[in-house]
Amino acid sequence: MASSALPRFRAPSVIPGFGLALGFTLAYLGLLVLIPLSALVIRSSSLGWDEFVRLALDPRVLGALRLSFGASFVAAAINAVFGLLIAWVLVRYDFPGRRLVDAVIDLPFALPTAVAGIALTALYAPNGWVGQYLAPLGIKVAYTPLGIVVALVFVSLPFVVRTVQPVLEEIDAEVEQAAATLGANRFQTVTRVVLPSIMPALLTGFALALARSVGEYGSVIFIAGNIPYVSEIAPLLIVIRLEEFNYGGATAVAAMMLVISFLMLLAINLIQAWSRRRYGHGA
Repeated sequence: MASSALPRFRAPSVIPGFGLALGFTLAYLGLLVLIPLSALVIRSSSLGWDEFVRLALDPRVLGALRLSFGASFVAAAINAVFGLLIAWVLVRYDFPGRRLVDAVIDLPFALPTAVAGIALTALYAPNGWVGQYLAPLGIKVAYTPLGIVVALVFVSLPFVVRTVQPVLEEIDAEVEQAAATLGANRFQTVTRVVLPSIMPALLTGFALALARSVGEYGSVIFIAGNIPYVSEIAPLLIVIRLEEFNYGGATAVAAMMLVISFLMLLAINLIQAWSRRRYGHGA
């Protein structure tokens, strides 16, 4: 009787081995994630506070961090909108070539990022297939921050689509029809029936796209131009510092990226948890 009053730390399962599985999970997480991040923190602390602040607040570092996180946020926001639209079309409509479009969504997963960067540069360069029509309009994509956003949108789009698509498939279309019969117009149906149901998944896709964009390197360096203070991303600056054997500078930039990324993802997770409680999807 006393044992039944104790809090349950795991759900009953017909498959034994909770202790072994938990131990393996913690060991795997520690070896691949916690230990490397701890080494980065320890290496940063060895610089001393004054030296770390001097390296982290260098104008070139701040410019690279601002560009990396700003472009990543914009790309993730764009994909949150258009990724939702693509997932909606794939789930709600049946049209010729639907399976092909569904397969193309996963192409950025399989395509090497360097290949994507070269292809995007060839398209959006001033003499490229698309860039030659944008140049007379005064729109320059390649070798500008806009090109970075384009590359990040390309590589992170599948994260939103593949996160939202299964949730949309679980929403019965009859729910939308019932809302319409009760007098709701299309806007009310979307905002009060559909969006609350998919909001946690949409926030998850946004967070995944943001995380993928922040760490992107291969596809960006080809189209960015890599001009300091203009189109130089933080991952590239880390590589440059390492090539200069400036390990302290590289560590400072990496530590700043780690802290900012953690705070951004923490905020998104808190908003996601609030959304789940607000719309009744669990605690």
